[in-house]
Amino acid sequence: MPRSIRIEFSGAFYHVMARGNRREAIYCDDDDRRYFLKTLGEACSMTGWRIHAWVLMGNHYHLVIETPEPNLVAGMQWLQNTYTRRFNVRHRLWGRLFGDRYKAVLVEGAGYYYETLLDYVHLNPARVGLADQRKGQSVLDYAWSSVSGGHALAPRRRPPWLATEDALLAFGFGDTAAGRRRWVERLDDRARDEAMEKCGIPARCEEDDARRSDLRRGWYWGSQAFAEQMLRIGEATLRKTRGRGANASLEKQARIGFSPKKSPIRR
Repeated sequence: MPRSIRIEFSGAFYHVMARGNRREAIYCDDDDRRYFLKTLGEACSMTGWRIHAWVLMGNHYHLVIETPEPNLVAGMQWLQNTYTRRFNVRHRLWGRLFGDRYKAVLVEGAGYYYETLLDYVHLNPARVGLADQRKGQSVLDYAWSSVSGGHALAPRRRPPWLATEDALLAFGFGDTAAGRRRWVERLDDRARDEAMEKCGIPARCEEDDARRSDLRRGWYWGSQAFAEQMLRIGEATLRKTRGRGANASLEKQARIGFSPKKSPIRR
């Protein structure tokens, strides 16, 4: 069965998710998490990526990536291969660390869809009880997300590749101590007011299902106009492909996404 295409273009936004092989851990301790973030920072330096949100869980991670250049595939290949090698060397292991192909959902990078995705990522620890409002905890108490690891910090203390100003401004807050504090309080309010296992997850509707626009399972997360734009870009990508997969329908291929022609990493 041919692999599905990845739609790549300058200025694209993606919700990227990857899970450990057989759902096993991809981080054994906090040093592994630090190594992953170091590797992510190196990938951003090489590709020009801007990271709008991230969270590291036990056996998976979520990233919201903006690609100023069309290089998601090349960058992700370098990121996952490099981290796997470092993980294996550190723990004296060998073989694959990640399971199935990483999922990359195209995202409309402004307005409702961008905002709901950021909340979904940042409230992931709250959904599984790692930042439990019932115990008086805050999303800030989970160390391994872009809340405590970046957006809540002063500019000099956070990674240069993190798009904090964009994330704050999307919700009407400035990149000031007061703005960052109110931004965190808004997340905590959602975690407290919504059911724990559903906080940060937007309601689904039949229209979304029909268009396969879904924050977690669809091939894109955006409006109908955004979907049509992605289809046009995807059709142009398909016309350039060669081989057995070239005749498959775009919507079928784009659900997972794959680019048969890798864009170079900028060095």
